[in-house]
Amino acid sequence: MNELLSALKQSARVWQGHQPAHTSQLAESTGYQALDNQLGGLGWPRGALSECLLDTPGIGELHLLLPLMQRLTHSGKTVFWLNPPHIPYAPALVREGVDLDQVVVIHTQDSGDFLWTLENCLRSPVTGLVMAWPGKLALRDVRRLQLAAEAGSNVCVLFRERCHAAQNSPAALRLELQPDANQCLQVQILKRRGSWPGQHCELPLPQRAGRAVAETSRVVKGPWPRPAR
Repeated sequence: MNELLSALKQSARVWQGHQPAHTSQLAESTGYQALDNQLGGLGWPRGALSECLLDTPGIGELHLLLPLMQRLTHSGKTVFWLNPPHIPYAPALVREGVDLDQVVVIHTQDSGDFLWTLENCLRSPVTGLVMAWPGKLALRDVRRLQLAAEAGSNVCVLFRERCHAAQNSPAALRLELQPDANQCLQVQILKRRGSWPGQHCELPLPQRAGRAVAETSRVVKGPWPRPAR
């Protein structure tokens, strides 16, 4: 019993109140020191689901994943985009240091295909990161995906509507994202396995990219001019 309890503590599956959680949970740095600090120095959990909850796509949410995409693609790991709401703009990704040879975009026909595809991506040894836009997702489906995530050692981020923030979720990490008037992204931590929620930080995404907001948004959404002939 003591060994089982120790194992649960190490994986942050037992909440210990105000006691700091020292865990062996695998994670990947977000690339943003302010956010990593609020996440106990861990970052994106590996082998578990993370949720980013937002009202509308294109507020800067993909910038949260750009540092991780850069690291993983250059280490030979594949980054899967599953049902993104907009076509990823390849030149902008290259400009941010992402290796497009390791990027795969998949569009599925229905919810059954989506779940099957996402599960197989999570279990694949070539996967480093899965970013998925599921639309409506039943709680039993989230549990099913969490089990698939545990079978792999990669990062999975689900982008969902902010109206789901009040619902229970087995995801290890839940972030609520909102833009502000200063071209920053407000990040509120709704859930972090093994610790209290409620932490928040402000990320100045345009300053990190070093260019105007109108240009950085093109990573996510067009329209883009046709190349000159």
